[in-house]
Amino acid sequence: MGTPGFYHTTVLLHEAVDGLAVKKDGVYVDATFGGGGHSRLILEQLGPQGKLIAFDQDADAWVNKPDDERLIPVTENFKYMRRFLRLHGYKEVDGILADLGVSSFQFDTAERGFSIRYDGPLDMRMDKRSELTAAKVLQTYSEQQLHQLFEQYGEVRNSKQLARHITAHRRGTNVQTITALKAMLGPVMKGNPNRYLAQVFQALRIEVNDELGVLKEFLEQAAISLKPGGRLSVISFHSLEDRIVKQYIKRGRWDESEMGQEVKPMLKPVNPKPIEPTEEELKNNPRARSAKLRVGERVAE
Repeated sequence: MGTPGFYHTTVLLHEAVDGLAVKKDGVYVDATFGGGGHSRLILEQLGPQGKLIAFDQDADAWVNKPDDERLIPVTENFKYMRRFLRLHGYKEVDGILADLGVSSFQFDTAERGFSIRYDGPLDMRMDKRSELTAAKVLQTYSEQQLHQLFEQYGEVRNSKQLARHITAHRRGTNVQTITALKAMLGPVMKGNPNRYLAQVFQALRIEVNDELGVLKEFLEQAAISLKPGGRLSVISFHSLEDRIVKQYIKRGRWDESEMGQEVKPMLKPVNPKPIEPTEEELKNNPRARSAKLRVGERVAE
């Protein structure tokens, strides 16, 4: 099956795959192939008739593709999951797994622009074919748009001041690198600089990749793509994602405040509380510290 590359340390590996309750002859989806850790474990549990359809829009991810005829790779965003399942002849599947985190490889590759630890271009695209980069967001968004995305996606304390500062200082300087952005933000940073920058980077990354919009589309498609009794296993890494996953599994909608017609959920929670990494996993992989796994099961009509 090939050996895993240096790409990624898989978070909640056994817990997430156990959540699928894999059947030997079942059909499964790994919506976020990444380093291939979850896919490899699913393939180990499948028999000769089983199938795994794996998605990843990042071409770099596929250096780790196992040589296994039961694997169908799809180099696209998982928001197109239902379309590609139908294309390959699968109306319904037995289980779907998604790990919403940025891979270790993406963080550790300076030119991808995901990490505050390296200098590199302000890129942050998961799919290099898309046009919107973090630099373009910073250069072209209005003060109001920047305020909104830093407040909502980064939960940055002084998001209004930050947006005003960026729009005032970007005119004379074309901020294209991480080092240039850090220098620009110096005067407005609050609290721990690394934490502050991490929140700013999170907000930009979510915007560039439309992560929350894609997640909502994915969850709706996942619910209707699962057979009754089929399982959905989702690992999230920040409260914005976790809240969406939790509400959708529990209530079939995104927000407790949504009023109007009652929605009958298509899924039910398998675990009352999210599953979190063990102390041992955190010791081996500190990046797992914010991970939360939620598992839902498709209810019968």
